Amino acid sequence: MRSTTSIKHAKWFAKILLVFLFAAVTEDTQAAGSDKIDRKALVSRHNITITDKNLKGPTQVGNGEFAYGFDITGMQTFTAAGNTMSNWGWHEFPLPTAEKPTDFKGGNWDTQGRMIRYDVFNPSQNKLMNWMWGNPQRLNLGRFGLVLKKKDGSQAVLADLQNAIQQVNLWTGIVTSTFELEGKKIKVTTVGDPKLDAVAVKIEADELGDGRIGVFVEFPYASRGEFGNGADWNNQDKHQTDAILKSDHASFHRKLDNAEYDVKLQWKTRASIKNTRTHRYELTLSGNEPLEIGISFTKIPVQTALPSFDKTQNESIKKWEKFWNSGGAIDLSGSKDPRWKELERRIVLSQYTMAMNEAGSLPPQESGLVNNGWYGKFHFEMIWWHSTHYALWNRWSLVNPGLDVYADHLESSKERAKNQGYEGARWPKTIGDKTRWEWPNEINPLLIWQQPHPIFFAELDYRAHPNAKTLAKWKDIVMQSADFMASYAFLNKEQDRYILGYPLQVVSENADPRTTYNPTFELSYWRTGLRLAQEWRKRLGIEENLKYAEVLNKLSPLPVKDGFYVSWENINDMWKNYTFEHPALIGAYGMLPGDGVDTATMKRTLKKVGETWKFDHTWGWDFPMLSMCAARLGAGDKAVDYLLNYPGFRLEEHGLVDGGGPFPYFPGNGGLLYAVAMMAAGWDGAPGGNAPGFPKDGSWTVKWEGLKKAL
Repeated sequence: MRSTTSIKHAKWFAKILLVFLFAAVTEDTQAAGSDKIDRKALVSRHNITITDKNLKGPTQVGNGEFAYGFDITGMQTFTAAGNTMSNWGWHEFPLPTAEKPTDFKGGNWDTQGRMIRYDVFNPSQNKLMNWMWGNPQRLNLGRFGLVLKKKDGSQAVLADLQNAIQQVNLWTGIVTSTFELEGKKIKVTTVGDPKLDAVAVKIEADELGDGRIGVFVEFPYASRGEFGNGADWNNQDKHQTDAILKSDHASFHRKLDNAEYDVKLQWKTRASIKNTRTHRYELTLSGNEPLEIGISFTKIPVQTALPSFDKTQNESIKKWEKFWNSGGAIDLSGSKDPRWKELERRIVLSQYTMAMNEAGSLPPQESGLVNNGWYGKFHFEMIWWHSTHYALWNRWSLVNPGLDVYADHLESSKERAKNQGYEGARWPKTIGDKTRWEWPNEINPLLIWQQPHPIFFAELDYRAHPNAKTLAKWKDIVMQSADFMASYAFLNKEQDRYILGYPLQVVSENADPRTTYNPTFELSYWRTGLRLAQEWRKRLGIEENLKYAEVLNKLSPLPVKDGFYVSWENINDMWKNYTFEHPALIGAYGMLPGDGVDTATMKRTLKKVGETWKFDHTWGWDFPMLSMCAARLGAGDKAVDYLLNYPGFRLEEHGLVDGGGPFPYFPGNGGLLYAVAMMAAGWDGAPGGNAPGFPKDGSWTVKWEGLKKAL
């Protein structure tokens, strides 16, 4: 039996242990000495007010899997309005040839003395190749808007609207749009359903039933446009709409070639619906009470009634309050630098737009659910920029469904590696929906910087959830990724060193893939990936992999010329000819933790990039990447500048990134969120103190909570 003294000592030790455990948790979730952030005040001071009727970007409501974009009226009233898009709505045009994607021959390229087949251009199969390029593509599921008529019976145009004001309540997700048409005051409240792929709308107006206001829904054919809205409104005979019209609801079954889906419309007022032209249906009101109407889009018919407007509105309030009260938060309102509010606006709006567009069952495409950038296909190398921020902001529930893509594509990626004579799994570049064929060109099959991404995600996941379940979830993916990486590295026996390439395409996609080798970013990422894979083997109780160790030991150093890192080893006149596109060499110490990096050399290189790069010929995530590098190097002033001071990195009124690539360009939003989380909460090896990535001159006061450190 223990003595009373021993029990007291045990209790004392337990209390001390709890204090240490609490401190460890608090250190990673809230800045030292900071008060709890008033999150509602933080979010609400950036509520959106729009008066410009011609904004480039739409307002949206959505749930990450589905989004409805609309104009100043609160609906898709005018032709330049937003789109209705989802992760499940895909279409394929009929094949123009008897050949199938599995028949595509690609081309054989010299690969360090071996001939390997890649899915590159093959002029003898142009029809098949072009079809594979553009298929599948996402569908614009339909247009849901207002019918607005003037007193003379003519259709109103956008310029006819007066005193238009649209307000987005970020805390609740509710959008209110008010405007006047020839003196008639109209109010539209728009809400997205958090669980269903559905929208609810409430329309209020003076003398609503006078015949001047109605609602329409119409359906397009699929569009072949690479950067379009996913809709073709002209080829009405190429698709089919089967409608069932009732007194208080309507159901539509849609068929476009191999694609089918269902739409349900439901209203709560006196009204009638009729087919006014091919694929278009209009609701005419017969009462003056407010019109409450909902619309849902599904792969299978909805058999039950849609939730009421009030129910949908209440669910939206609960969903967004829960979102904003979860995960991380950054409050900059105590700062002296007058730019604090703009940076905080960008942070808040990026969280909002990403949650609507990029929290679904597939990795996001570059323009989210706004439109069809690159046919709506997602890009494996860009998953990092779309999704890693969720880990640092502690919102794993929003990213986990999309990360299933690695398990889904593991077997096909192993087959790709095997066919090319490599071990492990070689991840593709551009994929649509669940299809397995690669987009054929001379960039996609030769890009390699996506290969370590799943190891990076696995490490972030394990740090957040260090348990056996996480190890089991990522084990095969980590090992197969690392096996490929070790196998891909080519041993130059004369120089006794491992080389990456040739052929390969670099991050900036502006090299000659047939001859390029040893890019700086990829060399550092190979080191990071293989190092972490060895750590995973220890966690799994597996002995060290000798091939990983050999490649790590003999991998070529990051290439340096004249005291600066260069983009790849055999580059010529880099600072004259290649200061455009992604300055990826900077990412080796910023986005990545700096394996193989000499910080003094990187400091000179960052300065050189800042002085010489053509920042009008870059992409949205380049600026957060530069910011991360500046933060790690102790240049907090430059870290902030890169997020705020460049025209090529602009966030318009909705928070959509405008600059580089398709509009909008969500990798810029994801990059910003990763960068500011890192600047606030720190990174492995960061200096002590609060917000190590921000300036230390007293101009910035950074309060944060709920964030995790970067690698």
